[in-house]
Amino acid sequence: MKRELPYFSIGDSFGGNQDWFRDPMMHLGGCGAAAACDVCVNLAFHHNKTHLYPFEIQRLDKEAYIKFSGIMKPYLRPRFGGIDTLDIFMNGFNQYLEYVNEQRIQLSGCPGDTPVKEAANKVKDQIDRGIPIPFLQLRHRNVNFKDLVWHWFMLVGYEESENEFYVKIATYGGFRWLSFNELWETGYKRKGGMVLLQEPQPLH
Repeated sequence: MKRELPYFSIGDSFGGNQDWFRDPMMHLGGCGAAAACDVCVNLAFHHNKTHLYPFEIQRLDKEAYIKFSGIMKPYLRPRFGGIDTLDIFMNGFNQYLEYVNEQRIQLSGCPGDTPVKEAANKVKDQIDRGIPIPFLQLRHRNVNFKDLVWHWFMLVGYEESENEFYVKIATYGGFRWLSFNELWETGYKRKGGMVLLQEPQPLH
């Protein structure tokens, strides 16, 4: 079973790219804001929530994305130690959603100490609903993940076989596939986790 979100591209960049930010603090520590921007762009582009993105969604370009990151910055501003908990991210993102008068989206955290099988089910549920997942990685013992340490990135797909569960991650304008079990089991007590988005079902 394989699911990949029809994500978005800006030029030849897969999703947005923190490296574009000209503001030195955002360039260094704007990954939380970039993750929120990517969620908003994806929901505007694929789910008709155009109020989440303040520019022309059919003409996505680098300059508009950089401006958007500046709008997101006050809500998810870079800080000493980074946006290093799910709660800091959710509080800031909720304030942005309030600012744009988005009243239906509800955020919840899936902390990194959640059993891996349960966390994988939450990944499948959200990706199946077409929504990317902001993922916070703190420290990790596996050197293959060193570029993801203390970093927010996006989960935008999954592939499940009998014994393995892989996720497609997007960050810095590129993507790759990783073992979810390896990603989740960091080897450290203090962990990050995922932010899940849901809308209550309309009443029939």
